[in-house]
Amino acid sequence: METYNQKIQIEHPNYSLFIKREDKIHPHVSGNKFRKLKYNLLQAKKDKKETLLTFGGAFSNHILAVAAAGSEHGFKTIGIIRGEELRDKISDNPTLQKAKDFGMIFEFVSRENYNHKNNPKFISKLEKKFGNFYLLPEGGTNELAIQGCEEILINEDADFDYVCCAVGTGGTISGIINCSKPSQQVLGFPALKGDFLREDIRKFAMNSNWELITDYHFGGYAKVTEELIVFINEFHQKYKIPLDPIYTGKMVFGVMDLIEKNWFPDNSKILVIHTGGLQGIAGMNNLLRQKKQIEIIIHD
Repeated sequence: METYNQKIQIEHPNYSLFIKREDKIHPHVSGNKFRKLKYNLLQAKKDKKETLLTFGGAFSNHILAVAAAGSEHGFKTIGIIRGEELRDKISDNPTLQKAKDFGMIFEFVSRENYNHKNNPKFISKLEKKFGNFYLLPEGGTNELAIQGCEEILINEDADFDYVCCAVGTGGTISGIINCSKPSQQVLGFPALKGDFLREDIRKFAMNSNWELITDYHFGGYAKVTEELIVFINEFHQKYKIPLDPIYTGKMVFGVMDLIEKNWFPDNSKILVIHTGGLQGIAGMNNLLRQKKQIEIIIHD
């Protein structure tokens, strides 16, 4: 497992910025997905489950991570995918194609039915169809996932004043909050609109030293702008660090913008968590290409 803190030479005399490269943990189960699955896989083994079942959208990092982890650890995997129209488009979707290559079986459902993913009756129907399985929630967030994410910060990170991460379902930031020091401030950058995340985080977070910065969602989940794509490309060119457009790219854009605005107190030491998600670049580029918009440059 490879992860390290990489210093970024920013053009600001009063701040220092480091990026924790969680994206380098595993080639297919990167970043926070590795953390979230770690203890769930151990529990599934303990429960003698042979199949993992979970939920996700067309370009879900979680779907691919479960497929890859299942293949590596000897589980069958089933993905309940939002959108019936995707059934005949697997080969056009880099995420689903890779998940299929790892052996995942798909069940495509309408968006209306997908909204019932937490309904016991819906789960019961899936059990009748697929048999006994270990259930992983959409995005992978549960108590065992939080336990895994509590291992993201280590002793050498204790002297950072701020710890920043992207927020999807709230699981990763909850784990980071729980393992942070009282002297640290944890900043979450939601990738989607809505204030519901605060309540979701409060369910798992044991400390109050956190804040959500809600100005950098770029229109909502999976929404991007040319400004964001240009930033991702320039950041990669300058620092040799790739960013995904759904989560980490938005968060790093926000951090750099706050630095430019002198939002942080003088002499702040800032740690940014790179949670992976780079597999989603290919799918996003397909969409951008169709719209004849600027694409994310994929470097060697």
